[in-house]
Amino acid sequence: MANGRFAPSPTGVLHLGNLRTALVAWLFARSSGGSFVVRMEDLDPATSSKEKAAAQLVDLASIGLDWDGEVVVQSERFDLYASALGRLTSDNLTYPCFCTRREVAEALSAPHGANPGHYPGTCRSLSVDEAGARIGSGQRFALRLRSERTLISFVDRIAGPHEGVPDDVVLRRNDGMPAYNLAVVVDDELQSVEEVVRADDLLASTPSQMALGAVLGFRTQRYAHISLVLGPTGQRLAKRDGAVTLADLRAAGLRASDVLSILAASLNLANVGEAVTPERLLARFEPDSLPREPWTVPTHIRAASA
Repeated sequence: MANGRFAPSPTGVLHLGNLRTALVAWLFARSSGGSFVVRMEDLDPATSSKEKAAAQLVDLASIGLDWDGEVVVQSERFDLYASALGRLTSDNLTYPCFCTRREVAEALSAPHGANPGHYPGTCRSLSVDEAGARIGSGQRFALRLRSERTLISFVDRIAGPHEGVPDDVVLRRNDGMPAYNLAVVVDDELQSVEEVVRADDLLASTPSQMALGAVLGFRTQRYAHISLVLGPTGQRLAKRDGAVTLADLRAAGLRASDVLSILAASLNLANVGEAVTPERLLARFEPDSLPREPWTVPTHIRAASA
């Protein structure tokens, strides 16, 4: 048994890529006899809303997905993230970072040794006195994890063997808000999530989240990163690509059941055009049969609303 979850950000309407990931996460959890929970990752109050969250839940239900218990909302759990951050800070596992967004972006893009794309630790070596002086002067700062930077290896259930060095990820932003990596690790533990299923653009962040969970004393999850859904330009599917949401496709004459059929076919779980239900897919679900290559939305679907 492995409990699973789907954790969208309520910043817009779910598109085919989001719904495909939700379907796979549901299948993983239900096929193992585990629970399936939904969490709204609404850490950014400027772009998130209850209305968008409600609409996302309606779309999940429309394609036949159900979930267990109440939907967890991250904006209501800041005390839990603060508690975890306090533990890390008391163990000397955090440090203040005064770098601006531009400085961080430049650092991440620079070829700085064995871990390109990682924060190079610009502020990691600041003395206590220097950091204190900057804080005392009112300079804004984020809090980063002081990671051990030891290679972590794991076997992803879809992507296969993977390894990476944990990054000094941001735990609290310089505006005082909890950061994604801290919140997701804390919530997965507290919601008893045992298998994390998500899109494979998050595969590279997994070693950092595993390292963070380990120093907090959390359980080790299994991971399954599903291949991305691409638009006509070969980039990750987005609203700009036309009819990519249930509402778009419904307006073009496709029912939610038709969309489920399309998603199932993209996952090698049904023939093109075959009528399916989540329960029918559950009976034939085999993780090893899931595709590892990205799926490009077929032209006839994208053109449906033209």
